[in-house]
Amino acid sequence: MKFASFIVSCILLTVSATALAGMEDDLLALQQRWASVNYDTPQDEQGKAFDRLTLDARKLVDANPGKAGPLVWLAIILSSDAGKTGGISALGKVKEARRLLEQAEQIDANALDGSIYTSLGSLYYQVPGWPIGFGNDAKAELYLRKALMLNPDGIDPNYFYGDFMLEAGKPAEAARYLEKAQAAAPRPNRERADAGRQREIAAKLQLARGKR
Repeated sequence: MKFASFIVSCILLTVSATALAGMEDDLLALQQRWASVNYDTPQDEQGKAFDRLTLDARKLVDANPGKAGPLVWLAIILSSDAGKTGGISALGKVKEARRLLEQAEQIDANALDGSIYTSLGSLYYQVPGWPIGFGNDAKAELYLRKALMLNPDGIDPNYFYGDFMLEAGKPAEAARYLEKAQAAAPRPNRERADAGRQREIAAKLQLARGKR
């Protein structure tokens, strides 16, 4: 009986590991498609491209209940869609993105190198405040600092904190974080995303240096 139980346990572990590997592959494919849509797709084609990407992200969430990664990436896609294509549905998209990120935080706050807190922080400083939206600079700083604690050398937490400092009228501090983002190590299998983010960093850094 003990041997039989051991065999069953090994089978279940193997199936679980295979499913996790499959989810990670699907998540990477989603990340790479997001980079293509966000950085390389013509503006007049982005709306439909984001619609397709959102649909596939929802399918990944449904196929992996209780996993933080798919929730985070669905939130990132919705936020990017709202920022790039705008429209009357943008506020609904960022509200859903916030809800998804809070749900992911309850599952695994440290998932994806602090991406939950980077994404929440960016939402709170980019979304308008009351009465239009839920924007809040104090919450933005809180979340962005949490992201930096989890991933102090990462390209995204340093970029978004630098951008937040620039918006707050602190160009010298903004430049310091943007320079750190610019020097961040390349991420495996994220070449297109890194290239797009580096273009954004360069533009923001030029603004920050011009205001010092």
